[in-house]
Amino acid sequence: MTGKAAISRTDVALDLLGIIRHFGGRAVIVGHSLSGGSATIAAAEAPELVSAIIEINPFTLTQSIDLGAMWRDRRHRRGMFELVGTQLLKSPRLWFRYLDGVAYPTQPADHADYLTELRALLERPGRWAEFMKTGKTTPADAAARLPEVRCPALVIMGAQDPDYPRPEDEGRAIVAGLPAGLGQYALIDQGGHYPHAQFPDRVAELMIPFLHRHTTGKRAGSVSN
Repeated sequence: MTGKAAISRTDVALDLLGIIRHFGGRAVIVGHSLSGGSATIAAAEAPELVSAIIEINPFTLTQSIDLGAMWRDRRHRRGMFELVGTQLLKSPRLWFRYLDGVAYPTQPADHADYLTELRALLERPGRWAEFMKTGKTTPADAAARLPEVRCPALVIMGAQDPDYPRPEDEGRAIVAGLPAGLGQYALIDQGGHYPHAQFPDRVAELMIPFLHRHTTGKRAGSVSN
């Protein structure tokens, strides 16, 4: 997608579907953050290729600023300051402040190594500019496709995700936007925006039974993004 002015959830969804077609089978898509919205779009766009979706702290619904929540909730206020500042100022410093602090209420053992590797990656020519393109689109394309999803969906939210005023309400709203009976929602206590990195075992305990229920006996792979 190099050369595009922005990178949308639809762009990522079409890439995911291209990978599934390449390997020749139906798949479960596991998407986090922006790619959670992409999982919604892929499932709606090509139901014959997607057997189920799992969205982790997804940006699937359009967002609005909740001034009351920012006033009351230091966690959310700090997260919004650093995320919005990252985009407006194109600031790697603010992005890493977000990752090193508020995004992870508790940090996994390899967190420092992860940040070192990520910083080196984003310092490569052109990488930071490409990453900045993901903030130039909204989840409106994903929200519009929610009613078209035809496969089972699991939405996992971190209870302390700073990106949302009330993470549990965000998860429930995504499930409510799906056709009746398709979605289920789970909350990870103490989870931030990356609960799968903080608590991989707890996230796996939610994902594995869901996958057994909805893919056992079917020819399905998985695509994560």
